[in-house]
Amino acid sequence: MMKRLLLAMVGCLWLAIPLSAQSNKLIRELEGKRGVLQKQIAETESLLKSAKKDVGSQLNSLAALTGQIEERRRYIQTISDDMKAVERELVSLERQLSELQQELGEKKERYEASVKYLHKNKSIEEKLMFIFSAKTLSQTYRRMRYVREYAAYQRMQGEEILKKQEQIRAKKAERIQVRKAKEGLLKECEAEKAKLEAQEKEQRTLVASLQKKQKSLQSEINKKRREAARLNARIDQLIAEEIENARKRAEAEARKNASRSKGAKSPAKTKPVDAYTLNKDDRELSGSFASNRGRLPVPVTGPYIITSHYGEYTVKGLRNVKLDNKGIDIQGKPGARARAVFDGKVAAVFQLDGLFNVLIRHGSYISVYCNLSSTMVKAGDTVKVRQEIGTIFSDGTDDGRTVLHFQLRREKEKLNPEPWLNR
Repeated sequence: MMKRLLLAMVGCLWLAIPLSAQSNKLIRELEGKRGVLQKQIAETESLLKSAKKDVGSQLNSLAALTGQIEERRRYIQTISDDMKAVERELVSLERQLSELQQELGEKKERYEASVKYLHKNKSIEEKLMFIFSAKTLSQTYRRMRYVREYAAYQRMQGEEILKKQEQIRAKKAERIQVRKAKEGLLKECEAEKAKLEAQEKEQRTLVASLQKKQKSLQSEINKKRREAARLNARIDQLIAEEIENARKRAEAEARKNASRSKGAKSPAKTKPVDAYTLNKDDRELSGSFASNRGRLPVPVTGPYIITSHYGEYTVKGLRNVKLDNKGIDIQGKPGARARAVFDGKVAAVFQLDGLFNVLIRHGSYISVYCNLSSTMVKAGDTVKVRQEIGTIFSDGTDDGRTVLHFQLRREKEKLNPEPWLNR
């Protein structure tokens, strides 16, 4: 009877607590990160539409399709990683729930014992007799305090039970939410795998078509190599000039500092002029740029696909097709603009085959933006990170294909830009 009374009391109090919607923090974070990738993939799918049959167009379509496949594989891997994280969260929730339920059981037992004790000594007369049967005044005071403290202890026990029940309810709701998230991830993963399979089939079809045009294909590859060689030769020349200009600035600063030291009759020794390659401002900018490796923005506005990676590589399925990229090629939507990846100063703007190319110096680092139909900056301009510097050329003869060729150098050293970008 007493146990039923206890459960009824606790049950009534339980119903009085409002049921608030739970939201698991991990699920929110994973959904936010995945949502960015999902949007990126959905938007870049429109970049793959091409019905042209000539070799150049097909080769470009193959590059775009390959880039999209890589993005989808990356997204599937993200889903897989998220599922593992969600599974770990479920295990953790089950453990927490078990611990809470055990604590609740212990608290209920203690509360039931206190209720039984009070039930046996419930009348006012019994409490008064207990207090006034004390033999001394101090004992009377202690007994009064004991009665008050025991009543407060009983209330606290009841409140702790309610709090623990609320924690259990919230944890169960969270567990349901995480389980639903896991089910959703499984479905999404299967759907993405189906799309990937369809794209890989399309890729194989394109490769098969190009294999039949080996002579035209080789001619197109040779044409691209010649164009790339001309562009890189011009970039190398301008970078060499910029390095020399930076050295001269550093020399001038060194002479100025040496002159000041001499005028002040300072005993401090100065380094020889030829030891300086950067002045103070360039050194600070270089350090700041280097510390942002992996956090630089992608130099294209809007959705994009990386269609050609850095370095030498072969095209899968095509024999004798070896490409060498000194940077990366990023395809965006028609109207996309190139933007600066970091604060810096425009070192050069030059034209080649009617298209603009921009070099921006960031201390000893130089970023290069090629294949622009127009520019918004000129040599000597100071630019800020994410500042738009020009519109990327859209090829009207190839379904508006819009590709930025992006390079990154540290003085004359060519760097792979991808590890520097925040993707």
